[in-house]
Amino acid sequence: MKHIVKILSLLVAISAFWIGLLQATIIPRSHTWLLPIYFVVSFGCYGLLMVGVGLMQFPTCPQEAVLLQKDITEAKEFFKHKGVDVGSD
Repeated sequence: MKHIVKILSLLVAISAFWIGLLQATIIPRSHTWLLPIYFVVSFGCYGLLMVGVGLMQFPTCPQEAVLLQKDITEAKEFFKHKGVDVGSD
């Protein structure tokens, strides 16, 4: 829910800024139609940056890796007893 509120507040702020620029004529009228495109591209770059940062800081869980390896071994033995070829050990 927090992310939705952040995104909506950001969209409202961007819309208010854009409308303010349209009313104040600080930027020539011929360039103001590009502002939403710039905002969308900037938002996309920010999203990609956040995904990249999240991937770089992805936590490793050695305990979970050990448990996963035990589960895999257990599943291989289970299927081996059932007569299913599970490949190499």
